[in-house]
Amino acid sequence: MRFLKQAFTDHPKSVGESYGAHLLHALGFAGGCALAAGACLVHAVFPFLCVKTGSRQITALHDRMVTNRDRRTAAPIAAPIGPSNAEGSDPAGYAAR
Repeated sequence: MRFLKQAFTDHPKSVGESYGAHLLHALGFAGGCALAAGACLVHAVFPFLCVKTGSRQITALHDRMVTNRDRRTAAPIAAPIGPSNAEGSDPAGYAAR
């Protein structure tokens, strides 16, 4: 029984979270990944839409997970979502890759 409890608590504890907090954070990342995947699917069919959305979402997720790993000093990050490149400055979307 102790092994089973450790299986659910060791990793969250190693990143300074409870099981519940880790669950919520991981679900948030899963949602962000799903959003990025959806934007990439839209972009695959309609290359003029969501030109930078997927890459911006991945960058935001990376910042949340790696750059700002220490939650005590990290500022909250608003994940960029929605259509991008409204100005049309980079129609091929290469700057965000």
